[in-house]
Amino acid sequence: MADILNFDRQYRFSAGQAGGSGFEVGESAQVPIPLHCEFSFQKTDLTSQNTGRVTLWNLNKSQIATLKEKDCAASFRAGYGKNLSLIFSGIISFSATSLDGADRKTEIEIIDNLVQIRDTFVSVSYNGTVNWKTIMDDTAAQMGVAVSYSYNASFVDIPNGFSYVGKAKDIMDKGCKCCGLTWSIQNGVMQVKKPGDVMSKEVYVLSPDTGLLGIPTSVVIAQDEATGQNQLGWDVEYFLNGAINVDDYVRVESKMVTGYFRVYSIDMAGDNRTGDWTCKARLLEVNG
Repeated sequence: MADILNFDRQYRFSAGQAGGSGFEVGESAQVPIPLHCEFSFQKTDLTSQNTGRVTLWNLNKSQIATLKEKDCAASFRAGYGKNLSLIFSGIISFSATSLDGADRKTEIEIIDNLVQIRDTFVSVSYNGTVNWKTIMDDTAAQMGVAVSYSYNASFVDIPNGFSYVGKAKDIMDKGCKCCGLTWSIQNGVMQVKKPGDVMSKEVYVLSPDTGLLGIPTSVVIAQDEATGQNQLGWDVEYFLNGAINVDDYVRVESKMVTGYFRVYSIDMAGDNRTGDWTCKARLLEVNG
């Protein structure tokens, strides 16, 4: 492969409360041999939260205690050599430690920004004309998350003032419905875009030379609520590439299909002791 080298695989797992010291495992000057690590993450462009699981062997007692702290944040980066990408970040929702032969195994479940979705209520009030983008900016600020808008997102004005007190999720749903948009949270960033569209015009190429594995499979999924049409696309598998995220724009180049698509969902999985690190993505046709 020309661009993706499937060797010298590296990972970094970090955990700790915001503002605290926490810990990080993975290869380092202090720990040249990384702990055994197994991971799997699932991401979609739906408003439902992304989830992930990391299993680590032989964490010490202090590290295990950190995982049990309330609203412990975690992030996972992975890649090849020095090229590590953020694969997933969120809040630990569950951890359990058990014996695995002579070793100690800790299973960790992570939810993308659980705290922001679970706990945040917002209060906004405006006089006169206000644009929905202003409301969404203020909502994201009160949630404590960054917000990113697609290159072609447009927003409706509300002419006679607006007030709201309640769950942040509900006001985002209302605003997106009014503007013909959708939203989701990806690695702690709120993404707002047109349904069935991509976040930017940047294109990632998936071909045998850049990590594409096997033969893409044609798929048809249920009708899209926004368009009322079936959604057509392809299921593909490729070597782990953390640069490609949900709602990115990709060009597939294979004997089965060549064309441009949007990333609808990604399942990432790997084990640093055995097998390949791979992504299984569902790619759908881009609207318009």
